Amino acid sequence: MGYEVLESNETYKGKILRVTIDKIEMPDGKPAFRETVIREKSAAAVLPIMNDGKLLFVRQYRHAFAASLLEIPAGVLNDCEVPELCIRRELEEETGYKAGKMEYLCEIYPTVGFCSETIFLYFAYDLTQGHQSLDPDEFIELESYTPEEALAMVYAGEIKDAKTIVTLFAYKNKYI
Repeated sequence: MGYEVLESNETYKGKILRVTIDKIEMPDGKPAFRETVIREKSAAAVLPIMNDGKLLFVRQYRHAFAASLLEIPAGVLNDCEVPELCIRRELEEETGYKAGKMEYLCEIYPTVGFCSETIFLYFAYDLTQGHQSLDPDEFIELESYTPEEALAMVYAGEIKDAKTIVTLFAYKNKYI
């Protein structure tokens, strides 16, 4: 079953994304319109597992929701960078910790209805102190919770970020 793009118009082009309005042909032959946010680069995210068993999170302001949200560390891949190297870099930059061991979980499409964003998910173990190096526009607070506390925060509506929830449930399924 194909959905042929009949016409595509770019309505916005920014630093990290583009927005298009596409006219597509539906399976019944009728036209329909789809607005798509095209993420120019993929991202990677990691659930850092501290040596004491607690899970490390970052709290940072997210303008789309006008709130500081609790999430796992994440970042955008640089040109030609593989996801594991990206998340090793981002983990140290955002938290000040280096991972001795990384475990790949999966690739997710967090908002399939309108956005092409791809995020590669990992666990990080055997953490050692490194050097935190935040971007000039990054203001991050570190918080750690037991796995049970973090999962309770999901059910209480205190953790709402999709990549964080997916990774927490993967952790629960594997270790709890």
